[in-house]
Amino acid sequence: MAEHIAIFDTTLRDGEQAPGYSMNLEEKLRFARQLEALGVDVIEAGFAIASPGDFASVQAIASAVRECTVASLSRALRKDIDCAWDAVKGAARPRIHTFIASSDLHLEYKLKMSRQQAYEQAVSMVRHARNLCDDIEFSPEDAARSDRDFLCRLVEGVIDAGARVINVPDTVGYSMPQEFGELISYLMHHVPNIDKAIISVHCHNDLGLAVANTLAGLKAGARQAECTVCGIGERAGNAAVEELVMAIRTRRDLYDFDYRLKTEELYKTSRLLSSITGVAIAPNKAVVGANAFAHESGIHQHGMMANAKTYEIMTPESIGLKKTTMVLGKHSGQHAFVKRMEDLGYSLSAEMTAKLFADFKNVADKKKEITDRDLVALMESGTHAAPKIYELDNFVVNSGNTMTATACVTLKRDGKKIQAVEMATGPVYACFKAVERIIKHSYVLEDYQLRAVTEHRDALGEVLVKISDNHGVYRGRGVSTDVIEASMQSLLAAVNRMIEVAERAHQEAESGDQSAGRKAKEWVPLSEEARSRDMKITGTVEGDVTKETLHAR
Repeated sequence: MAEHIAIFDTTLRDGEQAPGYSMNLEEKLRFARQLEALGVDVIEAGFAIASPGDFASVQAIASAVRECTVASLSRALRKDIDCAWDAVKGAARPRIHTFIASSDLHLEYKLKMSRQQAYEQAVSMVRHARNLCDDIEFSPEDAARSDRDFLCRLVEGVIDAGARVINVPDTVGYSMPQEFGELISYLMHHVPNIDKAIISVHCHNDLGLAVANTLAGLKAGARQAECTVCGIGERAGNAAVEELVMAIRTRRDLYDFDYRLKTEELYKTSRLLSSITGVAIAPNKAVVGANAFAHESGIHQHGMMANAKTYEIMTPESIGLKKTTMVLGKHSGQHAFVKRMEDLGYSLSAEMTAKLFADFKNVADKKKEITDRDLVALMESGTHAAPKIYELDNFVVNSGNTMTATACVTLKRDGKKIQAVEMATGPVYACFKAVERIIKHSYVLEDYQLRAVTEHRDALGEVLVKISDNHGVYRGRGVSTDVIEASMQSLLAAVNRMIEVAERAHQEAESGDQSAGRKAKEWVPLSEEARSRDMKITGTVEGDVTKETLHAR
């Protein structure tokens, strides 16, 4: 009989720590709900003591998610553990995950303590955590490079103190699969009370072996796997949940394990992560990349037509990427559109149906055929929309290789049209400068990404923008067959979020909120240097995906 494997998702903690993947509270809540829909067993919602924002997001996720265990990471320190408990105690199933380094390298150079001191602190803090919460997970950091006898003694001690889950991390991705499997087996056979706890594995991908090491750990007796969506995380990342679970599903002959995760939600979850963070999924990414189920070679195509199993070891449907013979175009009706969105896993309200169908018709007028990837892009750009403070009325751009680009942009606010003309080194930059002149609010363009959503000459262009001011960082997304229009849509989505925050702070200041008032008074325009820094566009073409980045020169 297949043994159950618990999936511990740390996208919102380890994954979110990676550069470029930070999320705000609303985005974390949205992603946590999708992880719940995906069916993970545990959501590590964050590191509560790291910042007030982390504490608030962990607390909010603990209150919102009811079908999963919600965990907060903490160092083996009383103040960390108390903070973690305060953040997760409202969860239906709370967990405190505490850790301390166990390798001699970390003990000597980072913690400046002996093995005995680390042992005593770990046992003491696990006991303290157990007095607050029933579900305690303990991690000996850098376990893969720790002395095995000391590791066994430490694990035995924390289990006696009340730890129910022992996580064995390959913190720096140093282990080889056979070596890591032997470590788990060693613990299983040399820790007397190991039967009182679940062994978990947390593998990093520095040598590209995170999934392989995780599978080796499961084979050796671990029954919880710690992963992230698309393998994001510190440095080279973590074990990718979609790769791990589909490896188990595909090779049942080797891995007789059961899990509650719904693999049909994997594609949607990965797309949501990309949408929220603005980081594109590599086309050759295993399982969920654009090329994972694409075949160009004539030999491969011939084999696929004869029998899909010749070149596909899993079906697109198994990860939620639906195949269909229904062709959508400008003559398609709303019923067919809604049916296709339902097939893709989206349930639309009447209001959202009306908006997305209108967007679909606009795109269909410009494209002969709408693909599933076009529909997913429309859905992601249309949901969780920014407030409609400024709206695009029209824009006109003049540009060429022998002239300075000029943009005339007209925006609407409260029914009033406002126009500005700007010149710059490129058409997108000229449009962005015109928007800045209209809104009278300085911002810095932190990131600009342009990529083709689909193939061919009439492909939709998807633009992801990240801007910042003295209040925070704001993201926007735009989709259009016209890349300048998509750029304007994404910028306005980010700008409207920025204006909403600034105006809310101003209103709170006027109403007597002293803390907000201080923030409002402390706000100053960005420097002229920051406002006028020149921009350039660099582009690369990878397969069928075009990606461009606009950055400060």
